[in-house]
Amino acid sequence: MEVLFYIFSAIMIVSGLGVVASRNPVTSAMCLVGSFLGLAALFIQLDAFFIGIIQILVYAGAVMVLFLFIIMLLDLKAEEKKSVNYMAFAGGLILALIFMVQLSAVLSNFEAGDVGFTPRQAQLTLDKDLAGLPESANEKLREDKLPDVHLVGRMIFTKYNFPLQVVGVLLLVSTVGVIILSKRKLS
Repeated sequence: MEVLFYIFSAIMIVSGLGVVASRNPVTSAMCLVGSFLGLAALFIQLDAFFIGIIQILVYAGAVMVLFLFIIMLLDLKAEEKKSVNYMAFAGGLILALIFMVQLSAVLSNFEAGDVGFTPRQAQLTLDKDLAGLPESANEKLREDKLPDVHLVGRMIFTKYNFPLQVVGVLLLVSTVGVIILSKRKLS
């Protein structure tokens, strides 16, 4: 199983680098699909089957079709080969190094990651997260008879309803903005 983690992580990293390094927007979008598929495989490996399948259906499917539609609507062409801006490259490299130093400093001082997670702590966390659920759902969950789709739906539409609505509005505004920009360019 550990080998699969490294394989899927490598797929995600290579695909992510392909998104950034490619000059062709369609190739970047397809590399993003590869990254989404690697992430979905990692979710499935963690036994989060529903989230893994949703990752494939929603992100690799619907959102990427929307991205490709927008790319085609804007008629983006691959950038012409031009000389590399060494100042921008050096600035990006310096920022990446600063980020890596900060990340390593935070991770080295993160003591909670060294502490084991006991089943009792897991049960207390579960009880705290599911405090708003009806007693019948808590009983079914303790018996492992409650499907994770029910729990995900319950959490999305109760605890995380506002962030869900914000993301929906942001997607709508960005789509309308792209259509307005493309209409102005054509006129």
